[in-house]
Amino acid sequence: MARPRQFDEDDVVERATRLFWRRGYHATSVRDLGSELELRPSSLYRTFTDKHALFLRALDHYRQTESAEAERRLAAAGPTPEVLRDWMVWMVREKNARGCFVVNTATELGTAHADVRQRTDAAFAVTREALTTLLRRGVATGEFPAGLDVPATAGLLFTTLLGLEVRERAGHELDELIATIDAVLAQLGLRPQA
Repeated sequence: MARPRQFDEDDVVERATRLFWRRGYHATSVRDLGSELELRPSSLYRTFTDKHALFLRALDHYRQTESAEAERRLAAAGPTPEVLRDWMVWMVREKNARGCFVVNTATELGTAHADVRQRTDAAFAVTREALTTLLRRGVATGEFPAGLDVPATAGLLFTTLLGLEVRERAGHELDELIATIDAVLAQLGLRPQA
C-alpha cells in the first residue's frame, strides 16, 4: 500500500521554481532538488516523473505568477508613458540579480526542448501583445506620437527589455539600467513628461 504524500505539491513547485530560477536547469541536479525541497528522490519521481517534468511545472508556475503580474502592470490605469516606464523599471528592479526565469531559460536551453520553447515563446508573445496594447492606447490618447509604428516599437522595447534583464542577471548597476530605459524611451518619444 502506498503511503500518502507528506508534502504540499504547490509549495514544492514554488520552491523548485526559485531553485531553477536561481541556478538554471543544467546546474540543478536531482540531488539539489531533493535537498532544497526536502524530498527523497523516490517521492520526486513518483510525483513529478523526472527533473524535466518538474522544470516544466516550475516554468508554468512562474508564468502564472510573475508573468501575470508583469502583464497586469502593463494594463494598469494611469498616464501611458508612466505605466510603460514603471513597468520596465519594475522588470529590472524586482529580480534581485536573478533576471527573468523565462529569459534565463531561453538563453540556457534555446531550442533544445520543444516543450520548453513552447512555454518561453508563449510567455514572450503575451509580453509583446501587452506592450502592443499599451502603445496603441498611448497613440489613441495622444500621449505617444500619432505616426508611431506600434508593432516595430513593441518589438524594439521587448528586445531592449530582454537585454536589460540579461544585464541585470550579470550584476549591472540598477542606475545604469534605468538610465538605459530613460534613453530608449526618450529616443522613441515615449518618456513621461517631467
